[in-house]
Amino acid sequence: MPLAPLTLAMLDALLDSGETPSLFSDQPCVLLDLTQPPGPRGPRHARRLHGLRTLPAPVIGLGNPDRHSPLAEACDVVVASMTEAAPLIDRIATTPIAAAVFVQLLRATEGLPLDAALFAESLAYSTLQAGPEYQAWLAVNRAAEPAQPDDPGPAVDIQRDGPRLTLWLNRPSNRNAMSREMRDALIEALNLVRLDLSAEQVIIAGRGACFSTGGDLSEFGTAPDPATAHLVRSLALPGRALAACAERVAARLHGACVGSGIEFPAFAHRVEANHNAWFQLPELRFGLIPGAGGCVSIPRRIGRQRTAWMVLSGARVDAATAHAWGLVDALV
Repeated sequence: MPLAPLTLAMLDALLDSGETPSLFSDQPCVLLDLTQPPGPRGPRHARRLHGLRTLPAPVIGLGNPDRHSPLAEACDVVVASMTEAAPLIDRIATTPIAAAVFVQLLRATEGLPLDAALFAESLAYSTLQAGPEYQAWLAVNRAAEPAQPDDPGPAVDIQRDGPRLTLWLNRPSNRNAMSREMRDALIEALNLVRLDLSAEQVIIAGRGACFSTGGDLSEFGTAPDPATAHLVRSLALPGRALAACAERVAARLHGACVGSGIEFPAFAHRVEANHNAWFQLPELRFGLIPGAGGCVSIPRRIGRQRTAWMVLSGARVDAATAHAWGLVDALV
């Protein structure tokens, strides 16, 4: 049955009934008409806001995103029309568990300190690693063995020029994917930055055709178990290491910046992008959510709703749009 937008009367009836849509029903998301007159503010309005924020399913508001509605802030994402909502609905229906966990996480972490928010993201990611959607994707896409790049030099090439330190992602043959090797090299380099205050200006950039295409898919499924994977992220997350010294760091991005290829640099104090750069958060199609810190770093740049749109749509965002949103600070 096609989804129909809820009117305020229908929303009130839904909240009164206690029978909320969820991934276990035939409606794994909620559409809300934001164009209708909201009526007076009061207990009923407060109940609507609370109800929308606690529904166990994504809430898509339909209305003019540039015209504020009193209920828009409680939606997970706002789009202008059913045409724009359709691809989001399709992706939510394909991986409803991951979509529900994702929006619940964004709601819960919106006001949390960074460390607590990263902890919650990792727990949510590990939960999904054990879930049926990711396992179904992995059964079809598991690599026979991890990729073996043959680029000369270390995974992160460190160059010093006086007070300037440049960290080059140096696996262009593997599109600078965030492999274990790359992760460990980044953490080692960023620990050096944190301790060496004479490195007054730090640049992170990538060699080759792009900055990074994100997590190395050939390594997916190689963790011993989801609980161990969570503990590894607690100890070794490049985004956390970058956040600890972010005020001295600028990321310079070009080409594809996919998944952790934007989640990680978004922690930097300044993000610059070439005009050919583009950005994408595709994790939902794997039955997962951004797990390299992106559920924390990206909302703190562009807000919860735009982050939700990026993940629920899976669409590419071009450099000009990213600049207008604040995902990047400058185009170079």
